[in-house]
Amino acid sequence: MAVTLADIKKLRDMTGAGMMDVKKALEEALGDFEKAKDLLRKRGQAIAAKRSDREASEGCVLAKAENGFGAIVGVKCETDFVAKNADFVGMVKLLLDAAMANKPKSLDELKALKIGNFTAEEIVTERSGVTGEKMELSDYAYIEAPKVDAYNHLGNKLASLVAADNADADQETVHGMNMQVASSRGS
Repeated sequence: MAVTLADIKKLRDMTGAGMMDVKKALEEALGDFEKAKDLLRKRGQAIAAKRSDREASEGCVLAKAENGFGAIVGVKCETDFVAKNADFVGMVKLLLDAAMANKPKSLDELKALKIGNFTAEEIVTERSGVTGEKMELSDYAYIEAPKVDAYNHLGNKLASLVAADNADADQETVHGMNMQVASSRGS
């Protein structure tokens, strides 16, 4: 079966994998998109396993707070090019949103959390296969209090959470405290 450029583009948009990888997977799967996605996923896992000994010193960290709960999620990668990529940042946002919705109590619980058909850790592994870089879901912290504020510093390298035990605390004051914490850590 001949693979069309439209099919390649469609699967590439769905997976984020490279054009030649997508073409090869579609040809092997005889045009079956689900089989091709599974082939890409398995190849991505193999790539991620090969890169496990590399150092991941870049990454993205994001924080979010709502309704008395705040969480910070950090994912490491090898280069700042990937760390700044919209798809990578979007993946970290997806993991953070899942943490906010499910309120895991540890990094291991977050890694095991189901997001659609995959665990959070599998999502990171799959993205690693797409980029060809080592990635790891490396950091998770949460806080619960009557007032919680999250701050994400420009560039997604620094995030902070501040909590106030006083339910009557002014949210603006709590945010101001958070800005002070972030500025003292960022300089």
